[in-house]
This record gives sequence, C-alpha cells and structure tokens, in this order.
Amino acid sequence: MLKHHFVTIKDIAKTLDISVATVSRALRNTFDVNQETREKVLEAAAQMNYRPNYNAIGLAKGRSHNIGIIIPFITNYYFSTVITGIQEVAFSKGYNIILFVTNDSPERELSIIQNLSISNLDGLLVTTTSASDSCGHFQKIINEGTPVVFFDRVHTKIKTSKVMQDDFYGSLEAVQHLVENGYKKIAHIAGPKGLIFTERRLQGYLAGLQKHGLPVREEWIIHSGFSQECGRADMLQLLNLDEKPDAIFAVNDGKAIGAMLVLKENKIAIGKEMGVMGFTNDPMSAIISPSLTTIAEPALEIGKRSCELLIKHITKKNFILEEVIIPCRIIVRESTKIS
Repeated sequence: MLKHHFVTIKDIAKTLDISVATVSRALRNTFDVNQETREKVLEAAAQMNYRPNYNAIGLAKGRSHNIGIIIPFITNYYFSTVITGIQEVAFSKGYNIILFVTNDSPERELSIIQNLSISNLDGLLVTTTSASDSCGHFQKIINEGTPVVFFDRVHTKIKTSKVMQDDFYGSLEAVQHLVENGYKKIAHIAGPKGLIFTERRLQGYLAGLQKHGLPVREEWIIHSGFSQECGRADMLQLLNLDEKPDAIFAVNDGKAIGAMLVLKENKIAIGKEMGVMGFTNDPMSAIISPSLTTIAEPALEIGKRSCELLIKHITKKNFILEEVIIPCRIIVRESTKIS
C-alpha cells in the first residue's frame, strides 16, 4: 500500500534548489526575501498542494491551533448554526475546533472544565448551562492565561469578551408587533430565572407593556425550561387561569410550538383567538401550521464574531475586551394574524 506523503518545506526547497530557511521565510512573508523568490515559492507550494503543519507551528509558537467550544446542545438549530459560523472563521484562519457538549448540565460543564487539557487548546468559546450560576471554574482558566469568549448565555461577573443578540430590543419589538395587531392581554412564557438573556427578554417584554400602557400580571409570566414540553406545560397553566391572555410571547420557538400544540388540542384558533410569538427563527417555525411569527436570532453572525474575537485574544496579548450586541429582526407569519 502506498503511504500518503504530505508535502513539506524540504520538498519545496529541493524542487526549487534553494535552502529550507529561504522557503520558510518566503512562506512567512518576511522582509529579507526578494519578490521573485517569494513568488516562485508560493507558486511551487500551490502546485505541490503544500499545507502548513499547524501542530509543528504550534509547538514552535506554544500554540496548538485548536479552539474548544462548550455548548449545551448540538441538535438545537440555534447552536448548530452558531457552530457553522465559528467553523467558517476558524477554518479560514487555520484553526481546528473541538466540541464539548454539556447537555445543559452544570455538573457536566464543571467536569469538562476540570478535565480540559488546556495545553491542547489556544482558547475557548463558551455558552453556559441554563442552571449555572457559578463561574469560578471559568475564572480559574482565564487567570491561568487561556483566552475565553462567551456567546449567547454569558456570565456577567467575568471580565472577558462577550457576543450576544439584542434580546431586550427583540422582545420589545415582539410586544410592539402583538399590540399593533390587536392583542392586549400578552403573556410571557420565559426561560429559567438567573440567565442574563432570560432576564433581558423579560425586561424587553415588560418595557413593551409599559410603552403601551398595558398592565403587568404576575400570573401571565411563567419561568421554566426551553423545551417544547415546557411550552406545553406553561400554556396549560395559562389556560387554567380565570383571566386568560389573548397572546403568548415565548422565550424561544420550541416553547412557542409547544404552546401552539396545546391550543390546537383545545380547539383554540391560533391568531384569531390567541396570538403566538416566538424567538429564534428555528426552521420548524416556518413549517408548523399556522406558521409562527418570530424574532430571528443572528446565530451565524454570533458564531463568526465570537470566533474572530477569540482569535484576536489568542494572537494579540493586550487585546481590549469587547461586548458585541448584534440586532435581531422580526419575521411576521400567520400565528399573529387576528383576521
């Protein structure tokens, strides 16, 4: 069997009959190689399909060219789209990604961090678990010199770069849309308490009610998990109230769809009798009937910006921390149409 041969700078040097050092300097674009030689080296490298050995470069520079990603779920549309954005940037900059999935368990998150081989990672991109309120394990690895960038669900107590969507304004826009479409009794099925984006979406909802002079009813605000099952349970709780809402704003599309299924089972006309609004723009929101009005999260952009920020932290020693907030946009469908 033929052994696959990876082209090295020695092979390029031999082909061009120049020194290995000259080839190395030409590829690194140093000032002491003339233009003609550099062009010859780059042309030969392209023809011979030369690829840099990042492991060797990493050893020389004390870098591995590996980026770790810690996320709660892999099957979730939002996170799979974020990973696509991260991968796009990482690949273009010569980095590999290594994925760690917590299944939204704080214990598993802690275990992953405690067992990480930090020497094999140049930095970490992290979305925390929904029940996680401790952040000491992250602070410890930052203190030890590993760059960390949080995205989506972030820790406010930790000083590092963060990338989020504009949860507050997205929620305000959601309430605005419901009011403009004739709904006046708007409930909010929220995420778990203590998560910054749960709080921001709740604050946006409350600001929307205040803006339109609508009362805040505590029994119309329900905190629970993010799943479709949680949406079902929340909707059943609202339908058991004496004073029922006429619209539901859900923290995400999964919960909104759970609520819609309960409404269908109870023969309550979605849109006409009960408006439903989501947040994510999961592909399911366009497929379900009636289709779901939602706030689209900029997941791909969040992935790209997070990875770009992390690479800046890795390559620039004194890079100033940044907090990036990316706007969302509303997608109007059938679930908020009264007529």
